[in-house]
Amino acid sequence: MSASAGLASLIDERGVTRELGAFVVGAAFDRAGRQAAFALGDGTLRLTALSDPHGQWAAVQAHDGAVLSMAADPCHGFVSGGDDGVFARTDASGTAPVAEFGGKWVEQAASWSDGRSGVLACAAGKHVHLFSSSGELLRRLEHPSTVTGIAFDAKGKRVAASHYNGASVWFVGSTAGTPRRLEWKGSHTGIALHPAAEAVVTCMQENALHGWRLPDAHDMRMSGYPTKPESLSFTRTGKYLASSGADAIVVWPFFGGGPMGKPPIELAQQEVVCTRVACHPNDDVLAAGYADGSVVLADIAGKRVLPVKPASHGPVSALAWSAGGSWLAIGTEQGFAAMIDLASRAR
Repeated sequence: MSASAGLASLIDERGVTRELGAFVVGAAFDRAGRQAAFALGDGTLRLTALSDPHGQWAAVQAHDGAVLSMAADPCHGFVSGGDDGVFARTDASGTAPVAEFGGKWVEQAASWSDGRSGVLACAAGKHVHLFSSSGELLRRLEHPSTVTGIAFDAKGKRVAASHYNGASVWFVGSTAGTPRRLEWKGSHTGIALHPAAEAVVTCMQENALHGWRLPDAHDMRMSGYPTKPESLSFTRTGKYLASSGADAIVVWPFFGGGPMGKPPIELAQQEVVCTRVACHPNDDVLAAGYADGSVVLADIAGKRVLPVKPASHGPVSALAWSAGGSWLAIGTEQGFAAMIDLASRAR
């Protein structure tokens, strides 16, 4: 990477931008590589075709209230949860409910796919609900308290959930009613599961991360953050874990016995806090967004940084890569959205 281009040039030369008028809760690309979606606080999903991102972005009313969570559907379109208690599937043709949970907010959504079928997950209160790609309820997983995060491993064999005083890891295909409980006192507010299921890491209310090595259940404490980390992302192989919560991207090494006893790598230090991170699906590269609205790409090993978006439009609240890593989606709290075509030549 080279930072020789001007600060705004990447979004100017390769980007498509929109003012969507509501807080961007999340961003995602569908499994087929045809569409991107932005989930908004006004209850809509904004859909754009990758073949024509400069064209009209469709607005689909997915929820009667705010969208709280969103993920790609295993086969087509997207799934989302809302404060209306609905877990819904949405594509260009409209929205249909997968399940309804009354007055319980559907604050978490996740999915896994092998390219042909997959598993859907959503959290409402203390329960994680697993569905087949056709929408059939597979399992209802109960936790000690409200679920604050859901993550699948790379093969879809395990699903992990964060909650008060720790995390729980379940085998997706098992009928056993008991998960592996990982305990650590305190409020755990988000979760990341190592792609090879070698570790679980959670965000803590106490400006720290906590982790467990799954082979031996050894605790891992990663502290020193000036604010609460809210965004975690493993690289594809699980070699590195990127995190928000500091005035730089904090990247922990998960190899050679790390992260314990090894200092983190700090990239792209700025005068404001990093709010979102998203690792590239193939390479040891990541995107990071900051509280001033700026976005950068960072090469972890080379420690090189490429500016993507200048400071503006409020804190970055959403980042997502397309499956092949050729597109990057950006969303902010002020309703700004952008699609960056990283595979194209500058116009």
